[in-house]
Amino acid sequence: MQILVTGGCGFIGSHAALRLLDEGHSVTVVDNLFRGHRAAADRLSEVGGARFRFVEADILDTATLARAMREQGTELVVHFAALAYVGESVEKPRDYFRTNTAGGLSLLDAMSSAGVRRIVFSSTCATYGEPEERFIPIAESTPQQPINPYGRSKLQFEEILRAEVGNPKDPSPLAAVALRYFNVAGCDPDGRLGEDHRPETHLIPICLEVALGKRPHLTIFGDDYATPDGTCVRDYVHVTDLVDAHIAAFRQLEPGVYKRWNVGIGRGYSVREVVESVRRVTGRPLPVVMGTRRAGDPATLYADASAIRRDLGWQARFTDLDEIVATAWRWYQAHPNGYR
Repeated sequence: MQILVTGGCGFIGSHAALRLLDEGHSVTVVDNLFRGHRAAADRLSEVGGARFRFVEADILDTATLARAMREQGTELVVHFAALAYVGESVEKPRDYFRTNTAGGLSLLDAMSSAGVRRIVFSSTCATYGEPEERFIPIAESTPQQPINPYGRSKLQFEEILRAEVGNPKDPSPLAAVALRYFNVAGCDPDGRLGEDHRPETHLIPICLEVALGKRPHLTIFGDDYATPDGTCVRDYVHVTDLVDAHIAAFRQLEPGVYKRWNVGIGRGYSVREVVESVRRVTGRPLPVVMGTRRAGDPATLYADASAIRRDLGWQARFTDLDEIVATAWRWYQAHPNGYR
């Protein structure tokens, strides 16, 4: 199959492109390299050879997107391109709505122009906001009440997809799936690709940077939550399991039908559990400083993953935290400075 991957030089997008190439598909990656890495595209080219193509372009460049789809005969779009820092979205909301919402519209215009009618969208559990305790674990039916521009911009594009799929006058109905991720972690088990955010805000990579001596300590933001050890609890899904969910989802696309699933392992790990896991896996000290709570940090967030298991037969293979951390540690040991 000819597949176009937006944001395919970022963490999740590059892992998705890699898996698609491993499965024998032809992949066109579109990325503006604002936060993606050209080195990731180079690695994908090594794996895919003639089946891989890289197009440096912005998601708002509708004409270039459409041309890339027409030239490659694209049959499916997997859409990862986005801005994804919650704090930054509060400071720069226009950037987030421009990229995540208007960028999605640009992509749909390009798809329409090129006659592509199948899309899998990378959404987020941030569309749920801060659910009440009675909604934990979080199911797809949980009210979507985002509390920041990042979550709102992603939810807006979900709503656009729903409206497009339900358009009764569309002679060629769109087939769309939105996957709402929880905390994505780990790296390619074979060490071919990794996680390299600048700045880094994810807990496991930050812990590994401390283990490598690149940071003096980890700050834990609050230890007085109503959780077993007082620290926040989150659902960590391995990036390769997440990619498997995309593959399972696109095989179920139906014209005129919009579907959505949560993607998580269905249980949570606390910040302290992550710290102890990193200490075990690396065998290195991990100094910790206790800080105060951050605004907007719910005590517990984890997925009810029963729907995707029931509907697609998808289930996470990496559920042991040490296994997840070990794949990331392998990458960080070999690439202490990331892709640089």
